[in-house]
Amino acid sequence: MMPVPRLGTGDPVFAWRLDREHHASTWNSGVGAEKLGGRWNARGQRAVYCSMDPGTAILEVAVHAGFPVLDTQPHMLTCVEITEEPIHVVQPGDVPNPAWLIPGTPSAGQQAFGSKLLAQYGIVLFPSAVSRFSWNLVIEPGSARGRYRPHSQAPFVLDTRLHPPGPGS
Repeated sequence: MMPVPRLGTGDPVFAWRLDREHHASTWNSGVGAEKLGGRWNARGQRAVYCSMDPGTAILEVAVHAGFPVLDTQPHMLTCVEITEEPIHVVQPGDVPNPAWLIPGTPSAGQQAFGSKLLAQYGIVLFPSAVSRFSWNLVIEPGSARGRYRPHSQAPFVLDTRLHPPGPGS
């Protein structure tokens, strides 16, 4: 497991999020997670999923959408600045079921666990299931209002070697 990013030092804390370009202006709405539920939130609760590094943000989208989508549809990479801590950290040993930290469909118990933490703390750092060496930062936009802001947005360009032509193309 990757060490927890340095928090509480007074240094800026940044997180990253990758969205389809047409959703870039509403990157912090949390509506997608609200409609469908997510790994750490139940359906009906808004949540903005970010990663602590841009590479993990890209992998988190690629695991769901695939590299062909990242290659053919415009995306924007948003850098988020956490302007006010604390950030609640969930260490791997803090979760009741270790299976929650591996790829797969989240359980109702996992979603309830995350939802409770998001409602209580507003900003929570969870271990990534996509990369055991990375961290995801999840923001509950209502509870965390005023504690984060966009730092920058830039068009995302996929390295085309990640979506090569197939045989016979």
